[in-house]
Amino acid sequence: MCCSVDFARSLGLALLPLALCCILANLLLLFPMGEITYIQQDRLANYVWYFGGLGGGGALMLVPAVVFITLGKCNCCWNQSLMMCGSVLAAVVGLVGSGYSFVISGLALVQGPQCFTSYGWTYPFADQWGRYLLQPETWSRCLQPVHIVEWNVTLLCVLLGLAVLEFIICLLQLGNGLVNAVCRPCCYKQEYSLNA
Repeated sequence: MCCSVDFARSLGLALLPLALCCILANLLLLFPMGEITYIQQDRLANYVWYFGGLGGGGALMLVPAVVFITLGKCNCCWNQSLMMCGSVLAAVVGLVGSGYSFVISGLALVQGPQCFTSYGWTYPFADQWGRYLLQPETWSRCLQPVHIVEWNVTLLCVLLGLAVLEFIICLLQLGNGLVNAVCRPCCYKQEYSLNA
């Protein structure tokens, strides 16, 4: 059988927990150390408000996940071909979403968190182009929220990793869908000649 519908469904099932984890990681970024006061005072880093994990790696990733899981529910040949084209489009949506999540998380990681220092509320690592990540002894510059650098670095690295996994899964389905779009006519010709 040329079309690997089961493969697409398994990819969709793999995307669901990844998307939910992206949403959770992004929500945790909004509440440093579980506190609500920083969001109320607008003391969060700018890139947190771009919702890379919530929108790109989360909500947008639910589109390909649902399409992949529901692929092949109808046995009609025309519908399966249409659904395979739909899975390719959904894979492209997933690639865009995971790419967005990756870029926003990377930019947020390079910029560093907004925190209270001896100079007031500022971005103490913004001019370092990410070098602060290799210098944990400088993280103590951030006095409030406590451990905000560790909090942000951990969650943003999680988002980067999840975005890479989502990108790979969507890329696999893009390849699977394109191969099946090319192979499917060949299979039908072979089936037709065997039945004749």
